[in-house]
Formats: sequence, C-alpha cells, structure tokens
Amino acid sequence: MRLEVPSILSVNLGTAAASARTDTPSGLTGIDKRPVTGPVPVAAPGPRGVGGSGLTGDAVCDLRHHGGNDQAVYAYAREDLDRWQRELGVELSNGSFGENLTTAGVDLGEVRIGERWRVGPDLVLEASLPRIPCATFANWLGQRGWVRRFTQAALPGSYFRVVTPGEVRAGDPVEIAHRPDHEVSVAFLFRALTTEPALRPRILAAGEALPARELRRARLWAAQAGTAEGPGAPTPEAAS
Repeated sequence: MRLEVPSILSVNLGTAAASARTDTPSGLTGIDKRPVTGPVPVAAPGPRGVGGSGLTGDAVCDLRHHGGNDQAVYAYAREDLDRWQRELGVELSNGSFGENLTTAGVDLGEVRIGERWRVGPDLVLEASLPRIPCATFANWLGQRGWVRRFTQAALPGSYFRVVTPGEVRAGDPVEIAHRPDHEVSVAFLFRALTTEPALRPRILAAGEALPARELRRARLWAAQAGTAEGPGAPTPEAAS
C-alpha cells in the first residue's frame, strides 16, 4: 500500500573511506553517506565501469559492482529504516544504508521496474533494480548474518536511472509520472533474484525497463520455462 505525501526526506552524499571488507584495489568505500543541505545536481553518470554516482559530490569507489547509469541513484525509505532500527536496537540516521535519497511516504517495495518519478521541478528518475546486499554493507553495519537477514526481509530499496537531469534537495515532493502495467515491482525482482527463483520467468514482463544484463537473463529464464511470447521470443541460445 502506498503511503501519503511522498517526498525526499534527505539527500545523502558519501566520501571515500577505508574499509576492512572491500576488494577494491584502493581499499576504499563510499557507503558512509551523510545528509547535506541545499540542492544537489543529478545526471546520468555513464555506463557501469566508467560512471559512478549520479549525484555530484557522491563517492562510488568500486565501479565494477556499483554506480553507472542503472545504479545512478539509490533510495531507501525512512519507514523501512525505522523498522530496522526497532529490530536491531540501534539508531539508524538518514543515509545509514548508503542511500542517496531517504524517502518518506513511499513504499519502495511496490515501486515497479520502469516506474518514473518526477522529483522537484525538473529531475525525472526511473526505477531500475533492487539493492543486493554485499560484504561491505554487512561490515559497515557491524551486524552478524546481515546479508542473509536483509535478504530474507526483502526490503531492498531501489536503484534509479536518470531520465531527465536536474537538482534534488530535502523536502522535494515525489510525483509518480509513469507507472508500468506489469507486476514486476522492486521487491518482486529482488525475491526473484534471491530467495524465490520460481518467479524468474515472470520478470520478463518488465521488458526493456530491465537493465541489459537482467533482460538477457529474464529472456533465458522465460524461454526455459516456455513462457516467452511474441514474434521476437528468444531461444535460450540467443538469450545467453
């Protein structure tokens, strides 16, 4: 169920810092993100491996696995942070999960892949992927078994690509500019990729809104399950 008055509660930027659990050659991570005041320019950063964060001034240190156009902006809901805060018994400030945007009044699990948000007067974002937890995330929080616990909860937050560049600031309203007519929400895709592989053939419904890698995999899974439809339905060989 969507909540009322969707908005950006805070905009969070990170600086590079040393981490004991990262395999980047530099040994640095930008997961420590803190709220900032004033507007922050947002634009598509470029493809994976070249582009980092979509937010000016935000550090992404492992360009092999993070950043790029399909992971330009990461959002996490304050409501979900509050749930984790109660469960873990620790204070979780905005940005604690390494999110660029801490949202209020948005059920991010229900956001559909390809859904577009207008944030403030100009910025348009498009939901692209859920966040998959990693060792750096677990080390940052200092919680044993965190990757498994986060996965089981299926509250991953959402990555967005930048459709129209602009600025974002705390307090900006979030308007749903476009919502696709398919079932593949952020939480659905997350479960399909992690704990519920039986869902995988159905993620093809999100089509071209999926990042290229996920689209190739979705076509393969749908073909293997015999659910691919239409004149362009791929064979497993074509999808690999």
